[in-house]
Amino acid sequence: MINITIPTPDVTITKQNNPELSNISGFTDFHLIPRDKGGIFMFYNANGELLFVGKARKLRPRIKKHFEDNVSPMKMHRDEVTKIRVCVIEDPVHREIYETYIVNELKAKYNIDKVFFR
Repeated sequence: MINITIPTPDVTITKQNNPELSNISGFTDFHLIPRDKGGIFMFYNANGELLFVGKARKLRPRIKKHFEDNVSPMKMHRDEVTKIRVCVIEDPVHREIYETYIVNELKAKYNIDKVFFR
């Protein structure tokens, strides 16, 4: 049996109500997410429920796209996201394993790929 441990987040940012500073969908600390590092990211709602898990070669631009483009699986649910957790994982194979594991172990609500629990 393979034992996988969910990595500890390197960055956690929380949505602010009526932020004064420039922001992306209310996340004023978006700049804390690494721009040129790879990893996985997790979107949570106000109740702490995991909404979506994704992976990226470059974290900040990929996460930003989820809040801007029309093809994201999160496009209808962006307003639900109140917390983003990011784990820096440079190895692409490890990113793939962690993403699939977290989607299924924590039952991410809006992931449609790599789902084995439905």
